[in-house]
This record gives sequence, structure tokens and C-alpha cells, in this order.
Amino acid sequence: VQLQASGGGLVQAGGSLRLSCAASGHTFSSLGMGWFRQAPGKERDFVASISWGGGTTLYADSVKGRFTISRDNAKNTVYLQMNSLKPQDTAVYYCAAAGASIAIIDEDEYIYWGQGTEVTVSS
Repeated sequence: VQLQASGGGLVQAGGSLRLSCAASGHTFSSLGMGWFRQAPGKERDFVASISWGGGTTLYADSVKGRFTISRDNAKNTVYLQMNSLKPQDTAVYYCAAAGASIAIIDEDEYIYWGQGTEVTVSS
């Protein structure tokens, strides 16, 4: 599975962005997918995850109520809708595909990674 993330950019605090992650490979629809982010000088952190069919989603406490993960298996794409953005959301965002069909928080369970898309939120 190859992953291509897009949709990052510069936005003012309070604004919104939608990230997309396009996947190649016929196994996409059977895999749990996740978004992670890495702020400058910090470790990569979990943001959100979704199960293969979209029935289960998990979120980091810091983004609950503001971010929404979704997927369109017909388009082999997973999305991250980000609303009410804050400067502390500034990071490189990575999409990843898990080695299982469920939603997973643990970064070690993800085996395919995209190249990252940069999000900058100005105050």
C-alpha cells in the first residue's frame, strides 16, 4: 500500500482544513487507517484512527470535538476534517495504514506510512 497525503497549508486560528490520504493497492478497504502528527522538535503523536468500514473511530483528547476522520473505500481515500484549528495543531501530519482492520492508537501497529503534509496555524 502506498499513501499520498495532501491538503495541508497555512490557516489562521479558528479556521479549517481537510486533509486527504489517497491509497494505492487493493487491500486499502480492509485496513484500519490513522493520522499522526509531529510538531517541530517533538515526537510523532496519534491524532485519529478509523476501522476498515468506518464504524469505529478513535481520537486523541486534544482533537476530540474538533477533528473528524472518515474514509471512502470506493475512492481508496481517508480524510481528516480539522475545524477550530489552534496554533498548537501546527505539525506535519502523516497518514498510515495499520496491519489490522480495526482502529488503532499504537503507532507501532501501523506498517505503511505516507510522506506527510504540513499544517501551519497562525495566531
